[in-house]
Amino acid sequence: MSVHEAAVHWQHAPHTTDPNTYSRNHRVSLNGNQQVEVSASVEFKGDANCADPEQMLISAVSSCHMLFFLAIAEMQGFKVASYQDDPKGYLERNDKKGMAITRIELSPRITFSGDKAPDQKAIDNIHSKAHSNCFIRNSVTAEVTINSLPPAV
Repeated sequence: MSVHEAAVHWQHAPHTTDPNTYSRNHRVSLNGNQQVEVSASVEFKGDANCADPEQMLISAVSSCHMLFFLAIAEMQGFKVASYQDDPKGYLERNDKKGMAITRIELSPRITFSGDKAPDQKAIDNIHSKAHSNCFIRNSVTAEVTINSLPPAV
């Protein structure tokens, strides 16, 4: 249905704190000329001032879930005023004796406006539909859970 592209560029440079290895810093270019500075996570000699691939993965799952949530809420006549999430991903040993993001926890906080406000059952239903339709969530093997909080007033 669609093709999605990015460009990843890395150039050899010395590591800033470990002379025995190389810098993990690189740049990811996305549509619209966005440039994202990326590195390995700090635990793997990365730069704390850059995004790491694990953060980008969990933010992609969260963003995709949010976009589906917003669309479904709108189709049901609910107006979302704000949506915030602080997703967490857990890098752990998997059953193949390797490392993987095995679990992702979403904790969205949503504020609604307008005359029609959903109750918790309706919110949970929207989350369930968003969860099952999210392209990114359907593409990963990590368990994705949603800690649905009551809507902010």
